[in-house]
Amino acid sequence: MPVPKNFVSPLRMSAKERAFSQIQRWIIDGTLQPGEKLLDAELAETLGVSRTPIREAFQLLEVQGLVSTHPGKETRVTMVEKDDIFKLYSTMAALHALAAEVAARIILPEQIEQLKAINLEFAQAVQSGQAYQAMEADEHFHNLIVELADNPYLASFSSSLQIHIRRFKYVFLKQPVSGTQASVDEHDLIIEAFERKDSEQAQVMMKQNLIRPMQELHDLL
Repeated sequence: MPVPKNFVSPLRMSAKERAFSQIQRWIIDGTLQPGEKLLDAELAETLGVSRTPIREAFQLLEVQGLVSTHPGKETRVTMVEKDDIFKLYSTMAALHALAAEVAARIILPEQIEQLKAINLEFAQAVQSGQAYQAMEADEHFHNLIVELADNPYLASFSSSLQIHIRRFKYVFLKQPVSGTQASVDEHDLIIEAFERKDSEQAQVMMKQNLIRPMQELHDLL
């Protein structure tokens, strides 16, 4: 199982948190492939921790559905099913469209400026080909809108779906710039709808922002 040696280790984290964060990232960005067997001894050596936090990280990753662990046997990265794209993205689109509809009525000017700044970061990451950074900026944009909706159930379901969508989104954001610039432009249209307090248009554009990559990803895979 080849794992990188030159990764940047997060600061101020426990050994379990550090192992969980790094292994999760490697699963999302494809460093650890679907179906790949994970060796706790090798990961422990690479991450500079004991095998205990690696096993604890496996437990957290299994709860998220990113690995499957069989006690006394092996731990493997879960498979990615192509048809899951439709199930995940369509559900997320409905949730985020609701969040955008609610946020459009109550959003403040300073929050709109914050969304503009995040979308600028997203655009810069897309232009420079930094797929993981682009994914994080895109999530930051959407998560702020979900936060503004002030609905804990919506936020909880969204967070759960987002973990699995990341694996597909990373593939999408590694496409040529022309294929991902549309996401930046759609964010701008969502922001414009917020500026007009147009909840209907905000909802429509948010749904499009998730349904379009869903269709493109399915064709790509």
